[in-house]
Amino acid sequence: MEKVYVGKRKKATARIKIVSGDKNVKINEKNLEELPKIAQLKILEPLKIIEDENFTIKAKVKGGGVMGQAEAVAQAISRGLADIKGEEVRNKIMDYDRNLLIQDIRRTEPHKPSRSKQGPRRHKQRSKR
Repeated sequence: MEKVYVGKRKKATARIKIVSGDKNVKINEKNLEELPKIAQLKILEPLKIIEDENFTIKAKVKGGGVMGQAEAVAQAISRGLADIKGEEVRNKIMDYDRNLLIQDIRRTEPHKPSRSKQGPRRHKQRSKR
């Protein structure tokens, strides 16, 4: 049975399956080459860190924008590789970038009453004279 690994970034959630095989990455049934180049580089970052690209990865991603989704997939791949390969790979990834293994807890601040259109902290402009 294949294990599912989860990665999250902002509003994006990625669920992936990792299998040994040739270098093949599919995201929402699309090839990796169909994404913007910077997103491709972000997704392949964990594979470059461990210097082993012999994995077939199938990912399903929901929510967020292109880069949020790419970072969520990268995090899920890192978690999967750390689980498969062991503590040495986990430490290598952790030294490179902590956010590839541990979820970023920052979220947008909720809007407050009486100024909900402007944002959470914006007040009405006042004249001094």
